[in-house]
Amino acid sequence: MIFTAATLDGLVSGAVTLAFRRWDRPRVRAGGRQRTPVGVIAFDTVEEIAPDEVTDDDARAAGFDSAAALLVFVDRKAHGPNLYRIRLRRAGPDPRAALREDAALTDDDLEALRRRLARMDANGAWTEATLRLIAERPAVVSTELAPVVGLDRPTFKQRVRRLKELGLTESLDVGYRISPRGRALLDRWAGGG
Repeated sequence: MIFTAATLDGLVSGAVTLAFRRWDRPRVRAGGRQRTPVGVIAFDTVEEIAPDEVTDDDARAAGFDSAAALLVFVDRKAHGPNLYRIRLRRAGPDPRAALREDAALTDDDLEALRRRLARMDANGAWTEATLRLIAERPAVVSTELAPVVGLDRPTFKQRVRRLKELGLTESLDVGYRISPRGRALLDRWAGGG
């Protein structure tokens, strides 16, 4: 699910506890989770409802002034005919945040990262070059970085997301930066470790 900045702020404060979407079928499930810029969001319930079941209290719990305002927003962003009410909450910080701050790489950590990166490089080496590029050019947009390594923007962004999953990079408002964990890895590589 895509959330507005206001909704994310409301999830952090606890003011937002509901979301509404029009889909052809549910795109999230009860018990599911999603990472967002403000942490992990948990979906507690997902139920199909009729538009006339939306109350003003529901709308306020979703960050809107009224049911009418909420339905206008939902209808404008519709991806199907069915209306769903999703009870949700912030479930905690993104676990990648703690991982990327962990720069104390043990030999076992280093070996595990090398194995993962080797698998990612199986069809052509790219991981080290991408990490070094981001380290050398922090906060540079992907449209400028992708051609440097001979890639189109979507492929480049997909690769950076894979590195982010390992806690090696961090997305910024514009571009990326190497994380402390990623810097520690590059330093160990440079030192032959």
